[in-house]
Amino acid sequence: MANFARANLPTLKKTASYYVLHITVAAGVAYAVTGDLLVSFTLSLLEPTVQAFAFFFHEKVWERAAQTVTTRASAPVETVNV
Repeated sequence: MANFARANLPTLKKTASYYVLHITVAAGVAYAVTGDLLVSFTLSLLEPTVQAFAFFFHEKVWERAAQTVTTRASAPVETVNV
């Protein structure tokens, strides 16, 4: 687990900051809609928690896509003489 955390530290930090931001916004919106503090905190923890996991894996897919593009761009181009 420690190796996983070290290998993914930038993405995990970004995910954590996104999570805090998302909870704050969700709590404010839920409170504005319901007027109930307990309900707003409950709602604000549920959806952003699911989103944080989705965001982490979304970032990993984009990192892999960027590596693929970089690898293809640096590959030698074959020429065919006709």
